[in-house]
Amino acid sequence: MGLAELLEIRPGVTAVIGGGGKTTLLRTLGEALAADGGRVILCASTKFRPFEGLCNLMDPAEPALAAALKASRLVCAGTPVPGAGKLTAPSIPMARLAALAEYVLVEADGSAGRPMKAHAPHEPVIPPEAEQVILVVGASGFGRPISEAAHRPERYARLAGLRSTALITPAAAAAVLAAEGLHDRIYVNQAETDNDYENAAALAGLLDCPLAAGSLWKGEYRICSR
Repeated sequence: MGLAELLEIRPGVTAVIGGGGKTTLLRTLGEALAADGGRVILCASTKFRPFEGLCNLMDPAEPALAAALKASRLVCAGTPVPGAGKLTAPSIPMARLAALAEYVLVEADGSAGRPMKAHAPHEPVIPPEAEQVILVVGASGFGRPISEAAHRPERYARLAGLRSTALITPAAAAAVLAAEGLHDRIYVNQAETDNDYENAAALAGLLDCPLAAGSLWKGEYRICSR
């Protein structure tokens, strides 16, 4: 079973938030959905880097975006951030993007490369049109100190009820996820060992939402809960 099927990606707008692996997840899902015949737009509501090897459209007009989708089925669209080498949200409204493509996958968060994330009050930037929010947890964060593995570690520690020097366990991660309540489902990335999958399964047992785990690098995935 492919990852898009495991995560039950539906037509419309899907937002991806959380820790490390969001951009790779967008590309992986986009390539799979396009291979199945869907037209897919990758974009951000915050900032991300253009995708190497894909069609990256800089602030396109609707006709140009429609033509690109017809030609390649998978495109990235965004507005260049001056001097940053990154793209932010395209000027075309999200509702119009969803009318041009069957799938719009939106990176709606930043984590400074950390596998775990606690969100400030202004985060994440989830489009109102999003029909599903997938939160990414990096398995490499389990067993490491909050101060080292979490973006916004002070907030993460407070939500987990721990000190920032404490190690991140599935129970700690579950406490943060439950307190924030931002997700519809969880994807645990970087799961490459039996211990990683055990941590993912333990996290799934503490949450009341679907959870899948796997390795985007290896292309291996499995369901941990429904």
